[in-house]
Amino acid sequence: MTSTKHFQHQENKSVKTSLARGSAPFKRTQEILSITAFFIFCVINAAYILKDLQWNQSGHLIVGIIGGIIIADFASGFAHWGCDTWGTIDLPIIGHALIRGFREHHVDATAITRHDFVETNGDNFLISALVLSRQLFRFIHQDSTTTMDWITFECFILALCIFIAFTNQIHKWAHTYYDLPPIVEWLQNNHIILPRQHHKIHHVSPHDTYYCITTGWLNYPLQLVGFWTKLEYLIEKLTGISPRADDMKWTKGVCINGNGNHQVK
Repeated sequence: MTSTKHFQHQENKSVKTSLARGSAPFKRTQEILSITAFFIFCVINAAYILKDLQWNQSGHLIVGIIGGIIIADFASGFAHWGCDTWGTIDLPIIGHALIRGFREHHVDATAITRHDFVETNGDNFLISALVLSRQLFRFIHQDSTTTMDWITFECFILALCIFIAFTNQIHKWAHTYYDLPPIVEWLQNNHIILPRQHHKIHHVSPHDTYYCITTGWLNYPLQLVGFWTKLEYLIEKLTGISPRADDMKWTKGVCINGNGNHQVK
């Protein structure tokens, strides 16, 4: 019995090592530049929005911000569901760059807590920085009246980019159980961002629910209507590919409890 457990422990350790990423120097540089660009664009774009904002437009601002947060939450869930459910780490380009991280996360849920701010957030900040650069281009080439006419949309884009950028950081906080800043704990406890207890539901095998990891606001309604299950059924009928087939290969023999700790079955 002891030898069996030792063998399985060594096998699980090998799986974690296989999935762990070694970040190339150019990748690190890209992540740092992406984060820097994001913050620059974010500050400038917010200034463009706020400089001509009137009090009677505050409702438009709030609607745009809430809409952006909701769509960011859905986007995080869709990306999470897609990478958890389909594909393999052997796929060209996206296999190692994208899917590998999701496989690692189910084998070693706390690995994300050992990544620094740059590694955790670099890729998402790149996506948001690209969108914000386009928004800034619009602000520069249009007058303030046009900006105010589209204030709801512009606030939507800014909030969407901010919450997409910080999705991985919010996800990391959902796996961090010690030394969180008080403001982060307050945001979690009030379900403004993804709470730790809420996210535990996803980490029960076979990891087939509660995919949204920005705020988690959409998890219950999407689960209630069976959104992901119906989507998987449709795709399987059309392609013949079973959902989570590759993910189950990596997580086979490993039980991940709600705290992210690993137990041998």
